[in-house]
Amino acid sequence: MSTDETRLREEICRVGASLYARGYTVGSAGNISARLPDGYLITPTDACLGFLDPARLARLGPDGTQLSGDRASKTILLHRAVYAADPTLGGVVHTHSTHLVALSLTPGVDPANLVPPLTPYHVMKAGRIPLIPYRRPGDPDVVGLVTPHVATCRGVMLSRIGPTFWHETVAGASAALEEAEETARLVFLTRGACQAPLDESQIQDLRAAFAAKW
Repeated sequence: MSTDETRLREEICRVGASLYARGYTVGSAGNISARLPDGYLITPTDACLGFLDPARLARLGPDGTQLSGDRASKTILLHRAVYAADPTLGGVVHTHSTHLVALSLTPGVDPANLVPPLTPYHVMKAGRIPLIPYRRPGDPDVVGLVTPHVATCRGVMLSRIGPTFWHETVAGASAALEEAEETARLVFLTRGACQAPLDESQIQDLRAAFAAKW
């Protein structure tokens, strides 16, 4: 096993433990993957992100065939499609984060952008988040609904299920997802008494300064 693969295994477990400890995911919900030069690593099916073992992560070949580790999460089809859509991506993180799921269940939200731009950091780190219509977990139709957004967004929200974010690294994908979840939390904390979201000129300023995906 190469040093880079060892590092990626440790990063997946570190990010998983951090997300779990802070309540971004519960039970055996969620999954994390990383791209390797010759395949992928992904958390096992029904594994708790808080207690991952680096040696038991599923290792897959470039065609998705499992080579070692515990049985791969069923979401690998979506993860592989995201990686195929952008060769610069190195990590994908999916959770069932409470406030984002709650927002996806709220009447009147914007399906083109679930979370309003309340803070500059949400615009900079998470960006625009399309709401993907509900499909059962593992439904292959989700791939075709998600991949058109890979080039223009850092993540999407699977209605009633949870967010999926991608980035150059696993840690980067997690940071974007966390920013989105915290902003969704602000939506509920300030509902009815919140200042207006950032306007288009303010968002354009963030685009220009930070290459925000909005």
